[in-house]
Amino acid sequence: MSAKRPMKIVFAGTPEFAAQAMRSIHDAGHEIVLALTQPDRRAGRGMHLQASPVKAFANENNISVLQPQTLRRSSADTQKQAEAEEVYRRLLGLDFDAMVVVAYGLILPQEILDITQHPGRYGSFNIHASLLPRWRGAAPIQRAIEAGDQKTGVSIMKMDAGLDTGDTVLVEALNISPDENSATLHDRLANMGARLIVQTLHTLEKDKAIEAAPQNSQGVMYAEKILKSEAEIDWSLSAQEIDCRIRAFNPFPGAMSTLKGIPLKCWNSCLWLNNAPEETQRAGEILGFSEEGAYIQCGKGVIEILEMQRPGGKKMSAKMCLQAFLDQENERRFQVKTQSKAI
Repeated sequence: MSAKRPMKIVFAGTPEFAAQAMRSIHDAGHEIVLALTQPDRRAGRGMHLQASPVKAFANENNISVLQPQTLRRSSADTQKQAEAEEVYRRLLGLDFDAMVVVAYGLILPQEILDITQHPGRYGSFNIHASLLPRWRGAAPIQRAIEAGDQKTGVSIMKMDAGLDTGDTVLVEALNISPDENSATLHDRLANMGARLIVQTLHTLEKDKAIEAAPQNSQGVMYAEKILKSEAEIDWSLSAQEIDCRIRAFNPFPGAMSTLKGIPLKCWNSCLWLNNAPEETQRAGEILGFSEEGAYIQCGKGVIEILEMQRPGGKKMSAKMCLQAFLDQENERRFQVKTQSKAI
């Protein structure tokens, strides 16, 4: 009996979440014949151009890379149009079985999706970090935590021209723990997504087909992109809402509030339910300290902030951060948010 031929995959993705899936596909023995990723971006203190994690992995494994600014050949920009034309021509002439798309950052036009569905090909598959149709869109991990969801998961979706509207082929759920932040949930979902896409490719390799189910028309929610302007804490909200936002915005953009004119990042928190200090009517007021944290009055309830950071400083316990410049005579109330401000 002849050995099975590894599948030939076109991979489109950009951040570490995508690179993890790419590594798993490669390690499973499939051949990635082309990688599409976002152009290099300036980052870090020196603002040097940096390759995406997907490009870095591709370079390490001698995988061909294209980095178009758009995939739309109708662009009015001559350079962008030429880059899109190159991708289109490469895909037309390339021998591949399927396309895998993970957090790419560019919309795939219908003509690209059509190429992936030519006879003998299986189409395009997307790894999406939510239980579709809940949290379609750009920031499903953060929005699930912000909303206080108790469950999320990964959906492997057969792509169509809509925004995360395609039929699902695999869906797996996991619980969101009470102390989960976006960084830890990202890592758990990245592991799950990498495993599920390999499982999907294994089914295609073995059965030459895979079952897909239309998404439910009920419960559709959209996860809008996270903006820096959302980071300022609104102390008039309940302790539970503020706790969810602090965890959702860790690591980006980092929830913040201003005390004595100093913007302070709040990185970690918990709901403080037992032996709480006496509540006041002054939302944002520092009520006292625990062994490591600080108790802050919210619009409803009290939250314990556990980890904070001053501008240019390192993360530290909230108690150490606040006690260093507070005494009994000083203002002990965070600035109450009046409008969203970019930070």
